Amino acid sequence: MTIRRVLVLVHEGLVPPATATPADVLTAPWRMEYDVVSTLRKNGYELRVIGVHDDLTPIRQNVDEFTPDIVFNLMEAFADVGVFDQNVVSYLELLRLPYTGCNPRGMTLARDKALAKKLFAYHRVPVPDFKLVPLNRKASLPAKMKFPLIVKSATYESSTGISQASVVENEEQLARRVQFIHESIGTPALVEQYIDGRELYVGVIGNLRLQAFPVWEMYFSKMSEQNWHIATERVKWSAAYQDKHGIETGEAELTPEVAAQAQHLAKRAYRALDLSGYGRIDLRLRADGKMFVIEGNPNPQLAEGEDFAESALHAGVGYAPLLDRIMSLGLQWRPARMAAGMV
Repeated sequence: MTIRRVLVLVHEGLVPPATATPADVLTAPWRMEYDVVSTLRKNGYELRVIGVHDDLTPIRQNVDEFTPDIVFNLMEAFADVGVFDQNVVSYLELLRLPYTGCNPRGMTLARDKALAKKLFAYHRVPVPDFKLVPLNRKASLPAKMKFPLIVKSATYESSTGISQASVVENEEQLARRVQFIHESIGTPALVEQYIDGRELYVGVIGNLRLQAFPVWEMYFSKMSEQNWHIATERVKWSAAYQDKHGIETGEAELTPEVAAQAQHLAKRAYRALDLSGYGRIDLRLRADGKMFVIEGNPNPQLAEGEDFAESALHAGVGYAPLLDRIMSLGLQWRPARMAAGMV
């Protein structure tokens, strides 16, 4: 099937303005949306871009009017609820529309970090020991879990709620941090064995046949050894904090054997979570060479120049061909066969 018309779904308020200049884009909250939309237009597609918040009606109306060949989905939440993004994709499947990115089952499994770790364990994908603490419960740890531990939301992404205080070294700090997640984030808390090591990311693309892009790493070149070298909210989103601590990402300096091990592990994790389209797997590499999968991220940041696109470029896939490939995978995905266990 030849793609002609593309309906692009973005969050309300993130529709790129038609008059945007390159200078506007650098710090704009709609930078990813601009990169995708402008590149697709350059590639010759006929586009319609709509902003969605808490109403599915505009999707159905635009599908009926525009008759797109595929939906390029850039939604990461619905009605400001992150885990509802999977429901938007489910709606597209009910409309029998091809879409880009991950399927709803993969999203559900990946978003529930405790369930994802159970799946990893079943498939013998190495993960840190962990304990889920439900809302309004206190942490009761198994004997095998030793301090330091890291406490995070069981469902939120983008390092939400993660700070230096997330790594705890005693029972008092643990109780305080679990309470913080329960009360401030409003989700169960995931208590995980802290892995002292390097922060690695592997971009993966594909449905059945997978390609793992070169391994990426987060570097903390100016950060004191007294600080925990973890991807906190400030590390990910504060440019001033990044500059101060020399935080940057780039291709990991690994031996070919270790890089291949990380890519193989990432593909195993991707399959264990039933991901499709494209995704990113986060890992930690300990000094003794032991590697652990931390989590899987469906539909990672797709702006040009960001980690996923840069790692694809290092694999010889430029930004425009990357978007074409993502759409091609969307056309190939068969939800009904997936539900029937035929894929």
